[in-house]
Amino acid sequence: MHRNKVVSREEWFEAHKAHLAREKELTRLRERVAAERRELPWLKIRKDYVFETERGPKKLADLFGANSQLIVYHFMFGPGCVNHCEGCSFLADHIDGANQHLMHHDVSLVVISRAPLDELVAYRQRMGWKFDWVSSYASDFNFDMQVSFTDRQIAAGDTTYNFETRPRTSKELPGASVFYRDENGDIFLTFVSRARGGEQLIGAYHYLDLTPKGRGETGLYRNLMDWVRLHDEYAGEPQAEHDCHDG
Repeated sequence: MHRNKVVSREEWFEAHKAHLAREKELTRLRERVAAERRELPWLKIRKDYVFETERGPKKLADLFGANSQLIVYHFMFGPGCVNHCEGCSFLADHIDGANQHLMHHDVSLVVISRAPLDELVAYRQRMGWKFDWVSSYASDFNFDMQVSFTDRQIAAGDTTYNFETRPRTSKELPGASVFYRDENGDIFLTFVSRARGGEQLIGAYHYLDLTPKGRGETGLYRNLMDWVRLHDEYAGEPQAEHDCHDG
């Protein structure tokens, strides 16, 4: 790695002080964008989605619990998944810590995938996660949220993801969707985050962005696929296939 210029304490101080203005600019921009996000229009949910959960069938309204806000993470896990998505698992490693606080701040967080519940629970147990993970296998939820696609959609190139329609080959894609339930029990879709939008939920990335080497994503894929592994596989051989993307 190229080593940066080494300077006196005084020059170091002045350079970092000057850079701080850019860091503050970024913080203020992030706050402005968050405020704009909260002002976006909402979409009323009119379907009665039912999910398979460890406590029996539950409707979307039930996933809120006692809270008025619900964050859903769409984990790429199709039926019969064998090689699990490193990216979704990387993000999922960060959920439980945040969830301890979210549940006390009027926010419920649930992970949803299309695979049958027993497959999801088995993988969650392997990884040591505690968050609620439910199956949307028997509903249109994933398809309506545009994170899962049928064979017919893929064949026709009718695959809209992240507000863009273009041909795709993966049946499953990641993302987060945010919902609000009002005092009448009506549910609204208030925001969606797809593709790289999920990076804001990955705390490890923010640590890496502080370091001299950064994220170190300089391999074949130029993204987390270059280095991230399931947290119990770092000492073993990396997975070469990603069947869950197409399951």
